[in-house]
Amino acid sequence: MGPRRLPSLSALRAFEAAARHESAKQAAQELSVTATAISHQIRGLEEALGIPLFVRKPRQLELTPQGRELQLVLETAFDNISHTIGRLTSAPARQAITLSTTPAIAVRWLLSWVCLLRESHPDIDLRIHASHEAVALDGVTADLAIRYGDGRWPGLVAEKLFDNTFIPACSPHLDLQAVADLPHHPLIHFRPQAPSISPMDWAGWQKQARVPGLEVSAGLVFSDETHAISAAIGGQGVALMSRPLIADELAGGRLVQPFGPELEGKPFYLVYPESRRQDPAILAIRDWVMAVPGGLCPESHR
Repeated sequence: MGPRRLPSLSALRAFEAAARHESAKQAAQELSVTATAISHQIRGLEEALGIPLFVRKPRQLELTPQGRELQLVLETAFDNISHTIGRLTSAPARQAITLSTTPAIAVRWLLSWVCLLRESHPDIDLRIHASHEAVALDGVTADLAIRYGDGRWPGLVAEKLFDNTFIPACSPHLDLQAVADLPHHPLIHFRPQAPSISPMDWAGWQKQARVPGLEVSAGLVFSDETHAISAAIGGQGVALMSRPLIADELAGGRLVQPFGPELEGKPFYLVYPESRRQDPAILAIRDWVMAVPGGLCPESHR
């Protein structure tokens, strides 16, 4: 790309102010110069461009069509420059970073460990975007995400957090022992509204288990995984759940796995843009997520 061919920036600034005020006098007051200096700058700009920018009338400047077109471009450009300088010079010491993940991952895995992030990086404000949708990691909607998939997202760094195994789970109060008894209990389904999310379901489980008389489409249906887990804990039926997300309930006996088979699902990954691989704030959130119990330790990817 060659050098830009631009007229005097002082002349452009004088013209933009005069065009906005429709007055050389008011433009001079804004820029702290004389009206004569403004007029001189504008005439020099017209000579350099070879086009008239104003129709000069008593006590008023009226833009020509060419002048109006140039004024609109300059107004936008100067506004952008002003906003950027204002943002850079008044940037707060704190930095907000948005991590997008599913509601279940947020509630059941991350939130209990936010204290570790606050201790190590008190200048970072973490914002959790809880959704089943794969949102844009554009620095506006979100900066990083925890996603369920095969680990291949173009333009993104993907670091594996943990494998994902789906198991039948229910309250021990159901006293469910044999897989043949499953048709006598309600099934609990997790069906997210986002079409991009395809968790394991009872239909897939039944292909392996082949339980006689099991109606895989019947039962309670939830669009939020946390609600499905709560229903299972409450003894409302048997759920097909991601084992990492109910590890505490299994360890504490609030949920049990009465039988198999187990289904291997796609792992969970932490993802963020390749272009921000060295961003200190991104690395801070990355290290925190990788150190949360249940994920891989940070040293395993270095």
